[in-house]
Amino acid sequence: MDVPLIELSGVQKSFGPVSVLKGVDLQAFPGRVTALVGDNGAGKSTLIKGLAGVQPYDAGVVRFDGEEVALHTPRDASRLGIEVVYQDLALCDNLDIVQNMFLGREETGFGTFDEGLMEREASETLRSLSVRTVKSVRQKVSSLSGGQRQTVAIARAVLKKARLVILDEPTAALGVAQTEQVLQLVKRLAEQGVAVIIISHNLADVFEVADHVSVLYLGQMVASLEVAETTRDEVVGYITGTRSQGGRAA
Repeated sequence: MDVPLIELSGVQKSFGPVSVLKGVDLQAFPGRVTALVGDNGAGKSTLIKGLAGVQPYDAGVVRFDGEEVALHTPRDASRLGIEVVYQDLALCDNLDIVQNMFLGREETGFGTFDEGLMEREASETLRSLSVRTVKSVRQKVSSLSGGQRQTVAIARAVLKKARLVILDEPTAALGVAQTEQVLQLVKRLAEQGVAVIIISHNLADVFEVADHVSVLYLGQMVASLEVAETTRDEVVGYITGTRSQGGRAA
């Protein structure tokens, strides 16, 4: 298999006396979707915040493209092309799609915003992801459905030339049609060579979209499995702790 884009080795994180991550290993590969699953309190959010540079790990090694890197701040992660789409999406309802996609990094020309350039780039990014559900890139985000909002947040990460996109519960609170729309978008991200990590409690979504599934249980990575070679029952066993660590590892 190719060299992983991101590789965590033995990462640890504690908050006071509470050890949340206990020597976790994780890999994500370009063009593949890795699902990160586990029950509440397993350490998923802490693991992702470390990758995002929001809460740096206390110990362990992070390699990006085979090179050891330090992720002390969100800027460190962004420079590498690591983008996180959090569950709250961090979109501004009062702004339109273009303004949200370029928020904080607007294109300028002759001392003012280059609205034409930003509109073209936003439209091209949505087209590259085969997004056809948005009528106009000048729609206010407040007028969009949940699935469309998720699409805008993902497209914003693509516009930033992300090489690793981390999606935190991207289908939570979405209907059936909107969920399918977002899952197809995740697949297209991978087809473009992006490494994708998706955090989800929905195993139906995981088995539809992921190539690989990694299971956290009480701060430890207890299983790393190819989706094509496992079953939902096996994954549930690892999530609940009824299946022992180190079973069929991929």
